[in-house]
Amino acid sequence: MIKPILKFVSVLAFFLCLALAQPCVSDAEVNIDINISPPAFFPIPAPPAVLVIPGSYVYFVPDIDIDIFFYQGYWYRPHRDIWYSSKSYNGPWAYVLPKRLPPPILNVPPGFRHLPPKHDRIPHKELERNWKSWEKKKHWDKDRGESKGKGKHGKKG
Repeated sequence: MIKPILKFVSVLAFFLCLALAQPCVSDAEVNIDINISPPAFFPIPAPPAVLVIPGSYVYFVPDIDIDIFFYQGYWYRPHRDIWYSSKSYNGPWAYVLPKRLPPPILNVPPGFRHLPPKHDRIPHKELERNWKSWEKKKHWDKDRGESKGKGKHGKKG
C-alpha cells in the first residue's frame, strides 16, 4: 500500500517540478494616459487684423482675451503652458512638441501687447498675401529705420 502512495507522490512531485520549471505566463499591461486636450474653441467672427511684434516677423491678434500668433503660414496658441498650432486662426488646434516650436514664437517678449503708438493693423488678406515676401525682403526691418516718412506698410503717409 505504501508503494502506490509513494509512486503517486513521486509522479505528483515530477509534474509539480515540471510546472514550476516552465516560464510563467501572465497578462501584464502598462497604461499611461496623458490627457492633452486642445484649447476651448474661441470663435473669431471675421478674419482678424494683426499687428507685427517689433523685432520679429511674428504677428498677433489684438483686442481679444487670448494670445493667438501668426508666423510663417501657421497660427499658434498657448493654452495652460502647452502650445498648439493650426493653419487657420479659428483652429482646429493641434498639440505642438516644444522642440517643434519656431524660436521666434518661443521668444515673443512678455510685453508684446504694449506697442508704441501708430502701429497700423494689418488686414488679414494683406497678411496672407504678403507675409512671405515681407519676411524674404526684410520689410519690417526696413520699416523700423530706413523708410522714414512712410507708413507702416512702406507707403508714404
